[in-house]
Amino acid sequence: MQKTGKILKTLVWGNAVSLAVLNTTALVNEAIKRHSLTPVCAAALGRAMTACAYLCSWLKDGESSLSMTFDGGGAGGKVCVAGDGELNIRGFLENPNCVLPPRADGKLDVGGCVGKNGYLTVIRDDGSGLPFTGSCALLTGEIAEDLSAYFLTSEQRPTAVALGVRIGTDGTCIGAGGVFLQPLPGASEEILRRTEEEIAKYSSISALIAVKGAEEVLRSIENTHYEGREVRFRCRCSREKSEAAVLTLGREDALDLIARQGKISVHCHYCNTEYAFTEEETKKLFGEE
Repeated sequence: MQKTGKILKTLVWGNAVSLAVLNTTALVNEAIKRHSLTPVCAAALGRAMTACAYLCSWLKDGESSLSMTFDGGGAGGKVCVAGDGELNIRGFLENPNCVLPPRADGKLDVGGCVGKNGYLTVIRDDGSGLPFTGSCALLTGEIAEDLSAYFLTSEQRPTAVALGVRIGTDGTCIGAGGVFLQPLPGASEEILRRTEEEIAKYSSISALIAVKGAEEVLRSIENTHYEGREVRFRCRCSREKSEAAVLTLGREDALDLIARQGKISVHCHYCNTEYAFTEEETKKLFGEE
């Protein structure tokens, strides 16, 4: 099974449009494994992580970071994803056990899982100490349409987006990814129209990724040189950071918590990892041997 995904980027149509094609199948499978996701939750989180990977590909370095929250009041609860300039992506949703009947067309009801009564919020930190925050109202909860709306309203950059996640009968992801077509400033009306027509061809992008791969999808748009980068599911949490969290409790409260619960547990929602501290380990943190 693949361990990493990829993002391919280039300029097409006379360098008038920025094109990106992503294969995020490996990320979705890692998320399924870590969070025990139902198919509809895997589709929702997978689309969100693919969107996050694309946005993170524009960050300047590994110290830069970005987070996205889809808070639409759907059955799956909030969908939260984050990443950095090195394309380490992570994410979770509040109710990973959500089960919904399929839509009338037989597809997974991602819109019902995410919901549309709320907002998409993006926070981008380029390391300057002044994070940029942008948001827009959710339109459908299907992720792709909502991301297009965000680009247009919050960043004034019209962007055509196609996202998809295909789940097999065994519950694993057999294809996931996306296509992003972003006309550059000054693009003609013809280019804008061509972008809209092109993105309509990728309503089943997950199947195309599963069968053809990202490279062939890109070449079907324009057979040109491209740059590729790896994308992976990787969390920033660590035991060292959890130790710092325990220290913020103070010695008295930390030991009181252990007396009541038998241990201190620090849980990372993004990767579903728990760091446990015994009484002995906690006393050592506070300088006691």
